Parts: sequence; C-alpha cells; structure tokens
Amino acid sequence: MKDTPRGMLRHIAIFGKTNAGKSTLFNLLTGQENAIVSEKAGTTTDPVVKNMELLPFGPVVLIDTAGLDDASELGGQRVKKTRAFARRADIGIFLKEIGEAGDFPADSFFTGEKIQAFTKCDLADSQTLEAAKKRHPDALFISKGNKGDIESFKKTLVEKLAGMGGIEEDSLVGDLVPPGGRVVMVVPVDSGAPKGRLILPQVQFLRDCLDHGIKTYVTRDSELEGALADIGRIDLVVTDSQIFAFVDKTVPANIPLTSFSMLLARQNGDLRQLIDGLGVITSLQDGDKILMLETCTHNHSHEDIGKVKIPRLLEKFCGKKLEYDFYSGYDMPDDLTGYALAILCGGCMVSKREMLSRLRLLKESGIPATNYGVVLAYLNGILDRSKIIFEQGGAL
Repeated sequence: MKDTPRGMLRHIAIFGKTNAGKSTLFNLLTGQENAIVSEKAGTTTDPVVKNMELLPFGPVVLIDTAGLDDASELGGQRVKKTRAFARRADIGIFLKEIGEAGDFPADSFFTGEKIQAFTKCDLADSQTLEAAKKRHPDALFISKGNKGDIESFKKTLVEKLAGMGGIEEDSLVGDLVPPGGRVVMVVPVDSGAPKGRLILPQVQFLRDCLDHGIKTYVTRDSELEGALADIGRIDLVVTDSQIFAFVDKTVPANIPLTSFSMLLARQNGDLRQLIDGLGVITSLQDGDKILMLETCTHNHSHEDIGKVKIPRLLEKFCGKKLEYDFYSGYDMPDDLTGYALAILCGGCMVSKREMLSRLRLLKESGIPATNYGVVLAYLNGILDRSKIIFEQGGAL
C-alpha cells in the first residue's frame, strides 16, 4: 500500500462546517490519531492526507479538509484549498451535526459520489434522531464510541468503491496489446533522467505489461536500432515524448508507435479533448498566454520538457512569441480568463478524478487543452502515427 502512487488510488474526502466532526471521523476510519481533534472551531487548517487499507476493497487515500464555513483571517484561503482538494476525490463525505438546522453543506462544487452523514448522534434525543432518519433515509449516523457505526460506514464506502471498479480496470496498455505481445520501451538517459531509477510513467507502464502478460523490452534511444533488429516481431514501441522525432525516424512505419504521455492521457483523462485542443495552435498570435500545468514539483533543468522544450518547439512551429504561466502540483489559477491554450503534463502523480476535473474546468471556461505527449507528437509531425494504436483499440 505504501508503495502504490497516490495518483493510482481512489480518493475519499471529508467535507463539512467547522467543528462538525470531520477530524474525528478521519481518525476513526484510519484507526490512528492522524488529525488534531479539538472543540475549537477551525482546528484543521490544511488538508490532512493519509493512505489507508479499506478491506476488502484495498488501499485508498483519505483526506480531512478545513471547514467550509471557516470565517477566520485565513478562512477564505482554507476554503479555497478545500474546494481544490474536491477535484481529486472520487467520493465526498458530507458531514453535519445531528440536530443542526438547515441542509447539509453546499456540495455543488463536488462532482463525485456523495455520502451524507450525521455526527454526534450520541448527544441527540430519540425524537431528533427519528426526524433526521425520516428526512434523510440514505444518510449514515455516527455516535461517539460506537464501533458498529464506523464498521457500517466502512461497509458503505466499500460498496461505493466497488461500484466504481478498482485501479486495475484503468490499464495503460493491457487492452491495446494482447497477452504474449511484444512492446519496446525507449528510455532516454539524459541530464533530466533520475539517477539509478526510472520515472513513474515508465514504471507504471512496465508494471502494466507484467500484469497483462506482455513481453517487454527496455532500451535507450542510442541502442534502439539494434534492439529492433534483435527482437524481430514487435506489437508496439513506446517512447518518452521528448525524443519522439528521433524514435519515429528509427522505428519502421509498419510498427505502431506512441508515447508514455499519450498512454497516460488516455488512462487519466480525455484523449479526444486533448487532441481536439491542438486545433488552436495554427491561429496563435504574438503575446497569447499559454497555461502550463505540471503535477510534478521536481527541480527543473536546462532540458526541462515543460519549461524549455515545449515552449521552444511551439514558438518555432507557429512563428510567434508567446507568454507562459507555469503551475505545478495541484495549483491552478483562480481566474482562467485570457488563456489561449492549456498544456497539461501526463498526470502520473495525481488521480484520474483530478485530471478529468481540470479538463472539465478548462472546457467550461472555453480554453482548448492538450498535453505534453499529444502536443509533442503534433509539433514533430507524427500525431497521426502515434494515435493509430488507440484508433485500432477503439479508444478514439
């Protein structure tokens, strides 16, 4: 569980007003004192994130958030962060104290599966409980010290998660190459490559091939030509996006070719939307603003794909001088007005829900979107070739 990237796990977030019992529920579900519990409103200032095993489903990510009604000096920023965390959650638990007047906290900002629950039910009289159960027949009820309530809560979560399917259903390549098929991973080793290890998309791809019985061969770009001759029949070549052009020239035209980033775009987002977003590139003008969204927070180098290589290729392609705003991690601008194009990374570090939420926000704001792998294939003139494997597999 501790070694599984959080981006591959289902996310569950707890929402509610200040002092509604969010942190208490968080601790009860994890079985540990991970979040500070206090009678003082606004104790939780920043979201608390914890991996946990939810049997029999498996590992998930649980998130405790700040109160939605936080009126403190920094309350507005805390509520903003809470809403940002809602983008990545598959299930939202909305809490309310039993006997509190009014409806549950507004949940219009959340688009995933919702669970409503009343807390502090041990403090309510039978009349209040019965009235709440009648008005909210699908809600859950939590009493302090009642282990049965928490077990019932976990059972409901497992049922919700089971209906969504597990992470194994979102395959990178298992539905594109048959068991026993042969794929070649092309891994460049340059100054941007981490010493002594592969980057996460490469690890995820390799593991997916192993899970689906696909024979996998790994080579550097400098040994690619010899590797192709040694292996013989090949079903697919997958490369790092930044050496797309070189690999395209080296791999015979009859062998399907794509990138790790395009595979991630299909797994974590909407590949059709990312391809359609390319249409704006030929009409870009001097001074147009490009929004660069990278979920990693790594150190940048002179060969950085997002800050250096893509801007350089993009400006060379369209012959225009463009402006760029760079955001990393989970950050996004509050105001999306004025951007001509958004370019996202592959999203290996975040959940599918987060990537789909970003794409939905961009679409609603009328901003065309693409991603690293898709735009690099396009700028290198090999998009048509790199998407054939998805068209043949019915993914486009």
